[in-house]
Amino acid sequence: MGFAGFGERLVDFYDGLEADNSKAYWNEHKAVYQEHVRAPMEALLAELEPEFGQGKIFRPYRDVRFSADKTPYKTHCGAILGSHYVQAGAGGIMIAGGYYQMAGDQVRRYRVAVDEERRGEDLRTRLAALEGSGLTVAGELLATRPRGIDPGHPRLELLRHKSLYAFRRWPGEHPMLAPELVGEVTAAWRALNPLVEWLSDHVGPTENPRR
Repeated sequence: MGFAGFGERLVDFYDGLEADNSKAYWNEHKAVYQEHVRAPMEALLAELEPEFGQGKIFRPYRDVRFSADKTPYKTHCGAILGSHYVQAGAGGIMIAGGYYQMAGDQVRRYRVAVDEERRGEDLRTRLAALEGSGLTVAGELLATRPRGIDPGHPRLELLRHKSLYAFRRWPGEHPMLAPELVGEVTAAWRALNPLVEWLSDHVGPTENPRR
């Protein structure tokens, strides 16, 4: 079966989870999660995978090992296909693309590329086009400039990035509960492809060993 929209009880499920983020609530409403959240997300990924590659749905459990917030469950359902991301929750849909986090070796390669005029200006042009299409550019920034970088560097703001991605939100239930969401996500991810491709070409995955 194709994607017909997320289930109508998704919003109530996550509103309830935000009010009572407990194992008892989760166990009592797990069937709602499976039918109205998880199964539709699987169907959405199946529609998107022919163009964007195999997808992965993130676990609903939070990693609380290094967090002061010990609530056990995420209040949204997220999935990733390569460097493309989609998330559904009580607030609606959010999509993103890029590098949400970069390891140290990735940051070094990123800064070398941005420092070079041809590649750096190419990135700036791509980001301007994203913003012109309604996407928001974001990422973690250094408080000042990287060490050794001229304060007058023409791409100083880009060099301050420790991660780089762009995103868009659709608040509310439309198009989250409608089959048209497939087309909206596809169009937004296609718009994100120039950023994803630049990062893939000039930064790439970390070469650091996994811990």
